[in-house]
Parts: sequence; structure tokens; C-alpha cells
Amino acid sequence: MSLPDAERAYARPIPVLPRLIFATRWLQLPLYLGLIVAQALYVWHFWVELTHLIEAAFGSQQALQQLVTSIGYKAEAQVTGLNETIIMLVVLALIDVVMISNLLIMVIVGGYETFVSRMYLEGHPDQPEWLSHVNASVLKVKLATAIIGISSIHLLKTFINAQAYTDKVLIAQTAIHITFLISAMAIAATDRIMFPTDKAAKQVDGRSKND
Repeated sequence: MSLPDAERAYARPIPVLPRLIFATRWLQLPLYLGLIVAQALYVWHFWVELTHLIEAAFGSQQALQQLVTSIGYKAEAQVTGLNETIIMLVVLALIDVVMISNLLIMVIVGGYETFVSRMYLEGHPDQPEWLSHVNASVLKVKLATAIIGISSIHLLKTFINAQAYTDKVLIAQTAIHITFLISAMAIAATDRIMFPTDKAAKQVDGRSKND
């Protein structure tokens, strides 16, 4: 459809029932606002854990015990000070919080832009690069990739602190991670099969710009 045809189609009055049905997309707004609240809680949790790490580095036994409890660290002897394993587990936990926060941003911004309303960020210097071509399919692939990253961090934390887990838990977490990986590959493959023309056009356009 050409631009004048699209403008004429948009200028036609929309019947009441379709207008009402289309307006129900705003029912999702409280969901995204709720995710923003969850984002704020993650920020608070990040700074609490970081504060405990700094206090433990300066010799606070109370902060150290809070860290040991939060990361589920188990040692043969009583923990009286920070060691490399505890620091690594805490840092991985902080990275985990950051990655989940990134996932929330993708869901909030991408979901709102895709399913609720345009944000009109074109030309804004801080507009995410992926938002310019986001759609439901792209959002699914990005979310699946983010979930794999989060699962990788969890699995690494488990392996570092393997003595705190049974073999059954280790095998189960590994199997779950592999399942996430296979699922993401299946989503990406399905996207490639369903939209081959769009991807080919983007590749041709990119080559023409480089030439």
C-alpha cells in the first residue's frame, strides 16, 4: 500500500466496536508499570548486596554472614573472612541482577512499543538500536537469548559452589540450561523460516550500503 493509500485508509472512521477492542491494549499498561516497580526492587537489592560486600571487605562479620547466607555458600570450616569463592559468587549474583534488569528493560520498552503504543523515540540519542526494528518475533528471540545468559550465570554459580548441591540438582540445572539453549535455537530457526524475505532484504540493503 502506497503512502497516500495508507493515509486514506487511516482517515476512514473506525467503527465503535473495533475501536473499543483496540483500546483494550491499554489494559497491559498496569503490567508494565508493575515491571518498573520490580526493576526498582532489583536496583535496591543490588545496592544492598554491594553494600554488604564492601562492609565484609572491611571486616564486618555481620555483613559477611549475610553474604554467605544469601549466596548459599557452604564450607567445611566456619567462614571468618572473605575469600575468592565468596567474592566470585557475590559478583556473579550482582551480574545476575543486572542481566535480569536488562531483561526487564527489554520486556518493558519492547513490549510497550510492540503491543501498546508507539514511544516516538526516533532521533533520540539514547534510543536502543534494537528498538528501531523490534517486533514480536525479534522480541521473542532477544528474550530467549537473555534467558540463556541468566541461566548460564546461575549454572556457573552452582558449579563454583558445587559442594552445597547434590548430584541430582547439578544434573537437573544442566539439563534445564540445555533445554533453554535448544528452545532459543528453535525460536531463532522458526523466525528465520517464517520471515526469510525480510532478513534477505536487510542483508542486501546492508551490502549495498557497504559498497
